[in-house]
Amino acid sequence: MSDTPSHVLVPDEELDLRGVICPYNFVKTKLKLEGMAPGKLLLVHLDDGDPIRNVPRSVSDDGHDVLSQERADQSFRVVIRKRLDE
Repeated sequence: MSDTPSHVLVPDEELDLRGVICPYNFVKTKLKLEGMAPGKLLLVHLDDGDPIRNVPRSVSDDGHDVLSQERADQSFRVVIRKRLDE
């Protein structure tokens, strides 16, 4: 994961998953990524706790790149680049 702040990266898509519990937040993130072109950026808003611990790890395990993770008020902003080999 890079240290580039997400405000420097311009996402192609955005997904607000605040208030969505695990594992639904990962499932929704995965479905959104499946509908995106390879290399595109997705900004995901996640709650603290299990969501911020599990979703970045799970998308990374699926081969996507987590480019940034930063706190934004009571939640987190995570920028993910869809893997290029699809």
